[in-house]
Amino acid sequence: MKKASRLSVVLLLTVVIVHSYAQSDSAAQGIYRASAEKINNLVHTKLEARFDYEKSYMYGKVWITLEPHFYSTDSLTLDAKGMEIKAVGLVKGTVTAPLKYRYDGQQIQVKLNKSYKRGEQYKIYIDYVAKPDEMAKGGSAAINDNKGLYFINPRGEEKDKPTQIWTQGETESTSVWCPTIDKPNQKSTQEFFLVVPSKYVTLSNGKLLQQQKNADGTRTDYWKMDLPHAPYLFFMGVGDFAVVREMYKGKEVSYYVEKEYAGVAKKIFGNTPEMISFFERITGVNYPWIKYSQMVGRDFVSGAMENTTATLHKEDAQQDSRQLLDGNAWESTIAHELFHHWFGDYVTAESWSNLTVNESFANLSQVLWNEYKYGKDAGDAENYEDMRQYLGSPEEAKKNLVRFYYKEREDMFDLVSYNKGGRILNMLRNFLGEEAFYKGLNLYLTSNKFKTGEAHQLRLALEEVSGKDLNWFFNQWYFGSGHPKLDIRYSYDEAGKTVAVHVKQTQEGAAFILPVAIDVYQGNAKLRHNVWIKSKDQTFTFSAAARPDLVNFDGDKILLAEKHETGRSLAEYIHLYKVAGNYVDRREAITACAGMQDSLPAVELLKTALRDKYHGLRILAVQSLDFKKEIVKQLMETTIFEVAKGDQKPTVRAEALMALSLYDKPIYRELVQRSVNDSSYSVAGAALLALNEADKAQAYTEAKKLSALTVKGKLGGAICNVFAGNARQEDLAYVLDWYDALPFGESKLENANAIAYYAIQLTETASVKKAVDALVKMREEIPAAYRQNLLPYINQVLLKTIATQKTALKNVASNPEDIQAQIEYINSKIQ
Repeated sequence: MKKASRLSVVLLLTVVIVHSYAQSDSAAQGIYRASAEKINNLVHTKLEARFDYEKSYMYGKVWITLEPHFYSTDSLTLDAKGMEIKAVGLVKGTVTAPLKYRYDGQQIQVKLNKSYKRGEQYKIYIDYVAKPDEMAKGGSAAINDNKGLYFINPRGEEKDKPTQIWTQGETESTSVWCPTIDKPNQKSTQEFFLVVPSKYVTLSNGKLLQQQKNADGTRTDYWKMDLPHAPYLFFMGVGDFAVVREMYKGKEVSYYVEKEYAGVAKKIFGNTPEMISFFERITGVNYPWIKYSQMVGRDFVSGAMENTTATLHKEDAQQDSRQLLDGNAWESTIAHELFHHWFGDYVTAESWSNLTVNESFANLSQVLWNEYKYGKDAGDAENYEDMRQYLGSPEEAKKNLVRFYYKEREDMFDLVSYNKGGRILNMLRNFLGEEAFYKGLNLYLTSNKFKTGEAHQLRLALEEVSGKDLNWFFNQWYFGSGHPKLDIRYSYDEAGKTVAVHVKQTQEGAAFILPVAIDVYQGNAKLRHNVWIKSKDQTFTFSAAARPDLVNFDGDKILLAEKHETGRSLAEYIHLYKVAGNYVDRREAITACAGMQDSLPAVELLKTALRDKYHGLRILAVQSLDFKKEIVKQLMETTIFEVAKGDQKPTVRAEALMALSLYDKPIYRELVQRSVNDSSYSVAGAALLALNEADKAQAYTEAKKLSALTVKGKLGGAICNVFAGNARQEDLAYVLDWYDALPFGESKLENANAIAYYAIQLTETASVKKAVDALVKMREEIPAAYRQNLLPYINQVLLKTIATQKTALKNVASNPEDIQAQIEYINSKIQ
């Protein structure tokens, strides 16, 4: 499962706020989370499902084939949450005999007709009604109180929102709509018969074998899954979708999108066949399932979910052609969910404590795909960003990657299981070498196919292939917490002709064992020294006939660590950029030179970086420029103009346009004005904001024109920011409608500032309340996984700031009573 969104900017901005309000839950440390005991094993699940759109009910009949795991048993416990149970029986041939059972709203305790032995199968029948919207909330809930089965706009009451049904099983919510043993260490084949209105299409696991029209205007779709998979991966999707199909090695690859996106479906998902081929090649395991479909669902409670052969994405995946000009923002997520079909679906985490063998691999796949498809810089950028997010969340450092103590299952879906775990695997790839690493993964997958796995099995597979002992690695990275914090100091001894690298580990606790490459450069010549750090304070000394032009610790920039380096000169940073030259080297050099812009060589390096081969670093270079320094402004002017006018990446042009707004020249104003109508939303949005800096009246005129069109992405945000700056009553409805339509994610959080600013400027109480209500509604949309981080930001920063500003205005306003009423309303909404 891919988390709802990265939210990197906002989360990093609010980390200090969070620490002021967060409380540790020591009780969680006292609960040992054992793997689920296997008394009975699922074998096969046959389901008949009918949907009541008026009540948001599902009328289900299920036949479950089981067998004792090892010991004989005369009873069965099935998870079945919030259901109405009508009948429970034992099926023998054509006869179904009633069975005695107890039901407590969460589980069905069934008394079998006899004691069954290992290898002796039996079949249970249950007639029931699933009532997901009436299910009592509380307890272990997935993202945003996961109710398993979601009816989206079932009665068609919401304008411009399609009617859909979709399910979300992870962690243990399939049992809201299908009685089962809802644990990740169970696996079952399945047959689903879905009865739906004929106007809708369906999607489920496996292959669609038959469709039958019914006399009542419905249709029964028969989906069959011949290979076993975990219950949390069971899926049903229903709606008015366009289905775009292609083939890969004789298997269907299909994309279920809203009809307006049918024309761009292949632009969004079209790399999927190539991804399958790439993942087959590196794992040595052919895609094991009968088909691969991807559906986009409205109001999805996570980012995406790897239901076997039927991945579900949130609506952010749907991008129009103008958005796609800026790059497919969803491509890494597409890779992530697909790779789960090896790591997660084919071999499944034995327990939630071992979630790393699912999610860390899926996270790594984003690096692997970007590196393969777009080059090493793209893969390194993906790796760096995920590392930065983890390192920017100090609370995460307290957690083990594999952990048997946690409060809720969903607590495992964090930056440790995803980002940290992905970086750990990337270090393993580097340490073992790609051939050994991938052969080890192949052994892990083939040895545990259609079964479960855990970190120990991964270690054993990698050890068997490589011949190396990896206990030291797994003990500190998988079964330990934290990461190295390194102080690195460089020095050169002229007399002894030696270079020294002093490394001190400053984190609490034991030293990490770290294999590290240290590169010593004389001009363009590199001499690599592979060393092992094994203590908290260690110095490495190497011969060097002359003072090196650069000493580069962690030459491959692979370590998951906080690094503080001293003793490096500006000349060495310039050498780092020009000669060492991988993505992180160049990024570190740009960042260092950004802090030295009184030095002409540093400014020249930043000017060079404006033409860097990787677009992300070109953007960083623009963002790093200090235009308050006249020398910087003069030296960069021509290059900034050229980049704004002609860079091949719209996102780079957009950043340069914002910088160009600082130059008050007609030729630049003309480019900005023209770019407001650029086909790229990023360029058009940046141009509108740049125009707003130079001429607010003209920017408002352009924003009014653009608001009559269909706009998304950065342009929509720019229009709302211009409107917010003018704070006209007439534009409020547009801004709030646009904001409400945004799915929850980083864009919605970023634009919350515009809503807050609008609320401060407005004078009419009813309008202020509407703006505040928009922020409160957004607050309620925050997924459970992000609530601890983001609620303080919404309550104590945004809402409190509005109230504070209103208090200041009250003393000089002509309507102090109205403003007091606004303040009281805002304060009533602060949690």
